[in-house]
Amino acid sequence: MGIKFSVGYQLIKEGKLFKDVVEEFKEKIEEVYFPWLNIPTGRGPLGDEAGYINWEAQQQLEYELKAIKKAGIKLNLLLNASCYGRLSLSANLANTVISIIEYLKETTGLDSVTAFSPVIAYVIKRNFPDIEVRASVNMRLGTVRAMEYVAELFDSFVMQREYNRDFERIEELKGWCERNSKGLGILVNSGCLNFCAVQFFHDNMISHESEIFSTANITEEISGNCWSLYKDQKNWAKILQNSWIRPEDIHNYKNYFAVVKLATRINPAPEKIIKAYCEGRFEGNLLDLFEPSHSKLLLPYIIDNSKFPPDWFEKTSTCDKKCDSCSYCAETLKKVLVKQF
Repeated sequence: MGIKFSVGYQLIKEGKLFKDVVEEFKEKIEEVYFPWLNIPTGRGPLGDEAGYINWEAQQQLEYELKAIKKAGIKLNLLLNASCYGRLSLSANLANTVISIIEYLKETTGLDSVTAFSPVIAYVIKRNFPDIEVRASVNMRLGTVRAMEYVAELFDSFVMQREYNRDFERIEELKGWCERNSKGLGILVNSGCLNFCAVQFFHDNMISHESEIFSTANITEEISGNCWSLYKDQKNWAKILQNSWIRPEDIHNYKNYFAVVKLATRINPAPEKIIKAYCEGRFEGNLLDLFEPSHSKLLLPYIIDNSKFPPDWFEKTSTCDKKCDSCSYCAETLKKVLVKQF
């Protein structure tokens, strides 16, 4: 069968529904992960755009989830916000989690939950032993020791993305998971910076997005994030130094991961991403497959996926990752960076 994929639900407003995309590629899709309304997750709130509420969002979400489940595809609920504010240790949060899971089990079905909070993981373990509890990639669990600390709370882990190209580390984590009856996952199309200094700040900000965007905020450019960094062309080589894996190279991971996670919740073209990875090939701007993509920041240039050198995967998966003393990615950028107009 080869590798299958876990894809993120998106509330598509016009044209083909997300369920239609999933059904088109259902032979290669193992799971759909999705948020719930009115509770923070690792992305912005579903159906709420700066206070403008899509009142049909709940109905559409449930309709699509039922269709996806009927097609034989698993469902994974996202309760993966990094912060729940004053409710973080509360019985209120516990009751909310319990009520959502009870409702989904009765209506659409539910196979697993992805969590960031140990409190939420504990609540699910205690009340729903039949539900798989998965540790979010944003927990940055990239060592055996880190996974050992929370082994009682989680059945599986999406490993820290910074080690996606480190097969020695992957083998170590996979071995421990197999010996301890745990699952191991990987996210392969993140557009985020490796070892980003402001990731935790950003994750917490997203958790409180509804509050943040309802107040007056600083509008000046603040450095330290990827959007600021890539405005300067001299930093574009860093894009090649991150954690993403090209569709053409996914097959190299088949001995380690039966299911690979694709970020598709906010990308403007989720179908393009799913098609590229399911087919194992892509012709076009590689940035279009990432979340976030940063495509607009590089215009009028694109990163042409067809121009990567034959030794790209071998070189980047075996190097010492000391990017400050290596020029390979900078030289490769010269080959793949194409001016469109």
